[in-house]
Amino acid sequence: MQIISLPYSMNTGAAFAALADLPCPVWLDSGNPSARGGRFDILSADPISDLRLSADSNTPFQQIDDLLCELAPQEEDQQLPFCGGVIGYAGYEIGSSSNFLPPDNRKTPLPGGYFGLYTWALIVDHQLQASHLVFHPACTEPQKRDLRARFSGLDWHRTPAAEHFRLTSTFKHEFTAEQYQAQISRILEYIRAGDIYQANFTQRFDACYEGNTFAAYLALRQRVAGPFSAFLALPEGQLLSLSPERFIRADGSFLQTEPIKGTAPRSGDPVEDSAFARSLMASRKDRAENLMIVDLLRNDFGKVCRRGSVRVPALFELQSFANVHHLVSTITGQVPEDVEFPQVLEACFPGGSITGAPKRRAMEIIRELELSPRGAYCGSIGYISSCGRADTNIAIRTLTAAAGKISCAAGGGIVADSDPAAEHRECLDKVRLILETLESRFP
Repeated sequence: MQIISLPYSMNTGAAFAALADLPCPVWLDSGNPSARGGRFDILSADPISDLRLSADSNTPFQQIDDLLCELAPQEEDQQLPFCGGVIGYAGYEIGSSSNFLPPDNRKTPLPGGYFGLYTWALIVDHQLQASHLVFHPACTEPQKRDLRARFSGLDWHRTPAAEHFRLTSTFKHEFTAEQYQAQISRILEYIRAGDIYQANFTQRFDACYEGNTFAAYLALRQRVAGPFSAFLALPEGQLLSLSPERFIRADGSFLQTEPIKGTAPRSGDPVEDSAFARSLMASRKDRAENLMIVDLLRNDFGKVCRRGSVRVPALFELQSFANVHHLVSTITGQVPEDVEFPQVLEACFPGGSITGAPKRRAMEIIRELELSPRGAYCGSIGYISSCGRADTNIAIRTLTAAAGKISCAAGGGIVADSDPAAEHRECLDKVRLILETLESRFP
């Protein structure tokens, strides 16, 4: 492995613009400085191999592992999260087979999942204020020369050139308020009948656009960046993720997941904003909603972790983002040496915070009541490094852009004492800043 130090800059957008003409560029974006907890940005492009997954695949996670095995393992470096490996996303529907559900073959604008095998990365560490160009031994000399030239001549303080982007329609809601509330009432009937304890119900928002979606991403990250954001450009379209939620992080045998459940709106009035936060922390409903998902994820971790190693070091922590307050819990565990990260994904995917409990029945009800397949939304975006590290998000606050249409989605967890009207308001609170930013900046 070869490591070259580069000037540190918080302007990672300029670095991405310098490689955006290469095939399949990716930016795993910590959202720094506006996102709490962000540290590493990981940028790469031009994979030597790639994998497209379909919703009817029986072995999607084994295929991811097979792709990663094409690169030789590397020694762990304490300062580097990624030293060559796979980067991409797994869409929500590829979790059907591992949860014993029939395939959901409804058409989505992007593949059911995509992973590229990347032999180099630009790592920007905002905590240590350091940038490194990292080359796996499989990276070719011509590619190294090209990358050195791109980054050595880069003006790190230059704002990326303004690309043309505009919406050609406003966002259309998939449900009216009355329709959304009626679907919530149906979920409450399932809860009263004992089918489930909780289900995460969502709706989609669609608009038409023209131009370069990277301009839209840069505008969005100024307003609503999360510590697990990402921009991925594929031949079929782009993913713009402003996610605040980690799915699973791995460091050797150590696993950590941080589910979000419980939401309150933000306010520009500091007194009112503090009141919203205090009310959320005291809410029995939101704490119960969070605890159900913690129990579900403890069970998922228990499928692959060493017996007795699963712990809950943090429960119901308040985290505040640009658009909402959230309750966040942390679950950790240790896996045996012979368990690879794709096996962990298979055991836990999709994340419990965006399905419900019990997971399989909740997923059946979601498929029955939601009008559209989720695609990349509510799946997971992230990396698996050849050095034994991995990190993935829950792809919420995530937009898909393809064939002139850009869409996002939002929703929430429904439990026995949920109020349909309040759930509809929460859904709109989560997506409000995204829609407002795009509709006001790019009319």
